Amino acid sequence: MLLQPKIKKVSFFAPVKINLSLQIIGRRHDGFHLLESLVVFADKGDELSVSKSDSLTLKIKGPFAGSLSTDKNNLVMRAATLLAEFHKIEPKAHIELNKNIPVSSGLGGGSADAAATLHALTELWKLPISDQELNKIARLIGSDVSVCLNQKSAIIEGIGERVSRLGNLPKFGILLVNSNSTVSTQKVFQKYHGNFSVPGSLNNIPKDRETFHKFLRDLHNDLTQASIYTAPEIKNILSVLTELDNQLLVRLTGSGGTCFALFDGIKNAQEAAEKLKIKFPGWWIEPASILT
Repeated sequence: MLLQPKIKKVSFFAPVKINLSLQIIGRRHDGFHLLESLVVFADKGDELSVSKSDSLTLKIKGPFAGSLSTDKNNLVMRAATLLAEFHKIEPKAHIELNKNIPVSSGLGGGSADAAATLHALTELWKLPISDQELNKIARLIGSDVSVCLNQKSAIIEGIGERVSRLGNLPKFGILLVNSNSTVSTQKVFQKYHGNFSVPGSLNNIPKDRETFHKFLRDLHNDLTQASIYTAPEIKNILSVLTELDNQLLVRLTGSGGTCFALFDGIKNAQEAAEKLKIKFPGWWIEPASILT
């Protein structure tokens, strides 16, 4: 009889989530806004590892660890607890999170970390679980966690819980910029008073590069003005990015405060990043490639 090797440690990458577009198309009776959003992921993100332990503990390190708690309210701890409850086991693991991504920045960092936790602990604890069951747990944690489970381009609808996976989209370089100020998603939605967008703008997404670029330019992020009201420096970031050479598109992601510029490739994004880092040394500036 062959014995399965014991798993001592599992590591998982939690990539940033970027809303290439975000349309608000309505509002539910409970006050939550309904949206349609084209989402992609990039090769920058947080790093998470889990290992065996006699209890459930969380250690956070990295450049953006300071403002995060390690108690039960952290989405990583919530994900571990809910996964254990689903399987009726004790949540025993030591979790280490290297927080490379700004907090409350519109990049889905907390949701990506929670999704990575579900994947890593499923492997560490050797749990039999279907994709449908994992998604059910993800929806209990937060509306963005479901799309972060797959780490692939997708359309999200409803309040973010309905995910339609897309095939490979054209590759682009992307430059992510944040002035290192946190933006409250709740406050941004409270300040949103615009007219609702017409549903269906994400039907028939083109896959060839030139048409896809034109398609993106006709889309928008409905939360941009509300986010600027909440964090006025976002207007300056958008203006700075718009002036960059070779940029194809400039937009806010999520509810802010991170903005992005798209480029034909990573090289152009890296060159733009080098210039901006000299001019704005206090900003978080990261070139990346979109994952396909």
